[in-house]
Amino acid sequence: MIIVDTGPLVAATISDDADHERCVGEFKRLHDARRELLIPSFVAAEVCYMISRFGGAAPEAAFLHALESDVFTLVELTKPDLSRVAALVERYADFPLGAVDASVVAVAERLKVTKVFTLDVRHFAAVRPVHVPAFTLLPR
Repeated sequence: MIIVDTGPLVAATISDDADHERCVGEFKRLHDARRELLIPSFVAAEVCYMISRFGGAAPEAAFLHALESDVFTLVELTKPDLSRVAALVERYADFPLGAVDASVVAVAERLKVTKVFTLDVRHFAAVRPVHVPAFTLLPR
């Protein structure tokens, strides 16, 4: 299992994004390897907003269809996840670590996932999850 952050999903969808090819290639590699790709619900909401803003309705709908067709697994946050998100936002307030990134951490901790597919190396390299010393960050 791999938790997917907002950046790679947006980059893979928007063809003129600087990271488009790299992210499309990594998604293809992960799909071919049959890796389960988990998307926290906060990430999905942010992805929809970003895709609609930079790509329009058709790419946003395509992303939603990908969620619907099990290309990705949508993960709803639990009440304990929300508590952990709040604690992380408070702990990293000077960073700052927002609720979306904190939701990636909370879901990863709950499900004991060690890999995060993100373009946000700064945040995810600095955050210390409770279940491992550090996340393994993709793409490679």
